[in-house]
Amino acid sequence: MPSGREKLGGGEDLYRIGIDVGGTNTDAALLDSSLRPVHTVKVHTTRDVNEGIVESIRRLLAESGVNPARIRYAMLGTTHCTNAIVERKHLGKVGLIRIGAPATTSVPPLADWDDALKAAVGPHAYVVSGGYEYDGRAIVGLDEAQIAEVAGRMRGEVDAVAVCGVFSPVNGEQEKRAMQIVKAVLGDNTPVTLSHEIGSIGLLERENASLLNAALLNVIAGVVRGFEQALESFGIHAGVYICQNDGTLMRSDYALRYPILTIACGPTNSIRGAAHLSGLSDALVVDIGGTTTDIGVLAHGFPRQSSAAVEIGGVRTNFRMPDILSIGIGGGTIVRQDAAGGVTVGPDSVGYELLQRGRIFGGDTLTATDVAVKLGRHAWNGADTAGLDETVCRQADGIITSDIEDAIDRMKTSSDPVDVVLVGGGSILVADRLEGVARIVRPDHYDAANAIGAALGEVSGETERIYALDEMTYDEAMLDAKNHAVQQAVLAGAERDTVQVVFSEDIPLAYLPGNALLVKVKAAGRLA
Repeated sequence: MPSGREKLGGGEDLYRIGIDVGGTNTDAALLDSSLRPVHTVKVHTTRDVNEGIVESIRRLLAESGVNPARIRYAMLGTTHCTNAIVERKHLGKVGLIRIGAPATTSVPPLADWDDALKAAVGPHAYVVSGGYEYDGRAIVGLDEAQIAEVAGRMRGEVDAVAVCGVFSPVNGEQEKRAMQIVKAVLGDNTPVTLSHEIGSIGLLERENASLLNAALLNVIAGVVRGFEQALESFGIHAGVYICQNDGTLMRSDYALRYPILTIACGPTNSIRGAAHLSGLSDALVVDIGGTTTDIGVLAHGFPRQSSAAVEIGGVRTNFRMPDILSIGIGGGTIVRQDAAGGVTVGPDSVGYELLQRGRIFGGDTLTATDVAVKLGRHAWNGADTAGLDETVCRQADGIITSDIEDAIDRMKTSSDPVDVVLVGGGSILVADRLEGVARIVRPDHYDAANAIGAALGEVSGETERIYALDEMTYDEAMLDAKNHAVQQAVLAGAERDTVQVVFSEDIPLAYLPGNALLVKVKAAGRLA
């Protein structure tokens, strides 16, 4: 993070804006040069999410009175890419070249994709000769003529190309050569995604992630262009950064190459914001919004990453993702009473219609927010709780509390009580005490932790590789992995002199010959 106080020529402080687009609300935060929150706003997310972004910037400037010329950085966490995959809309046509014949022909590309998603990305998927063993030795040589031939079939049919080779995270040379051939056939401006830059070991999952990344290139280009135009329309000439799903940032030009890394950045922004606001570096973060409760783990100041393969829109992938548990509890969650007097909670929600449909606002739907206000958890000006049945509300509160306690227990690594940081506008639902929790921390600006997390200025890079220790020493393998992670952080926008390794892990692979070692390293540094 920046040290000291950044100044303009006249001695004025500089500021940064963080914006996080959620399913219900778009939150924006203005931070000063010491990363202290100056002002936050919350607006409804619109069908065209760019409209909500523009409105959040307008209100932030109008209410804070800050001169737009004093804003140096602007950060955006967005659901654009997630929505495009889930809704099967706005995806680009992608040509796939799998380098893996004859070893991988038994399972064709896109085998686990549904028909709608297959149709969205197009029919151009080919398997060509090549690939590597686990230790980087070639299985068979790359068939360059075959690659040129299938690239020719894609001419005029695809917007981008994805290249995925067997064990390419160990040795990426065949993928790089394939990219050169594709560009020679289709033109230098053809976007090419290389799988060893996206996912880890696991051919089909890495192939899926690479295809989705290539399909999202047009989506992220529109996001970046729209964000830059929105900033310029308000006279803001700032460095533009996009939030990654590991809780750090990447330059907009880096995001244009790796849009898949924005998937699930919302929960990680909340986790980073919670760490900053609470001062804790190790805790559980419970982020309660209008529709869901997202629970993540804060480890050494960063979100804990998932070790399992993750499905995105029904597609199994293995690129990095935060370890997040989501349950259907939020401020707009609907509470019902059946004919026998039983009470159920959710999982459906009124979402952004809370102020129209909630009972305390004159609506006809009992929500979790109504329950919290009735039980005195939160005072809402003008709210009318006289008509709410306290018995029903207490039953609903018991269900909500039990569900959240169970979810917290599932995310813990031991039975010991843990610290919990509560953030999000829906955190008013939670009582002051929870089973299995040592203490509950509700920091200032808790309802805008996601936008504040978006504005925090660390940039990261990481690597995950297999090394054969019969060819190099353990120290040489670790040094190579750490250098690669540092280089990735610099490419993403970090200042080299500030980059430090924040996580490293090495796992002996006993099932592979050659004394194999899997090394994972993450490095992070402040904005360049």
